[in-house]
Amino acid sequence: MTLSKTEMTATILEAKEGRSATWAGIAEATGLHEVYVTSACYGMNHLDAEAADRLAAFLDLGPDVSKALQAFPHKHWDKTIPTDPVIYRFYEAINVYGDTMKALIHEKFGDGIMSAIDFTMDIDKVEDPKGDRVKITWNGKFLPYKSW
Repeated sequence: MTLSKTEMTATILEAKEGRSATWAGIAEATGLHEVYVTSACYGMNHLDAEAADRLAAFLDLGPDVSKALQAFPHKHWDKTIPTDPVIYRFYEAINVYGDTMKALIHEKFGDGIMSAIDFTMDIDKVEDPKGDRVKITWNGKFLPYKSW
């Protein structure tokens, strides 16, 4: 049976919850970064056969999940304003700071973009007596536009 990415995600999330697993633990089992593995589990990236098999084994899932993890994703999202509070805050931050980010990237690098393909992301907790902080680091290769 071939699972869709949506069915794969539901199966993984159910197994993750059933085993009280963490994304960090799942990532450790695959040997990959937790952000990338989580993204693959949500259907927005793929894993090679070895990592997909390790993930499926870790969660005691079958070869159908491994095969779905290996399938290349169709990266899509709707253009409506998200209602989930966490995702909405990212949307808000990009709307408030997007033009600033673009201007600073252009000033420091020139005319181009930051790659989301040659890209890494880290999400860390920074303890603070006034309230813990979320620290997100994006690290993407600069891709200049070329003249032709």
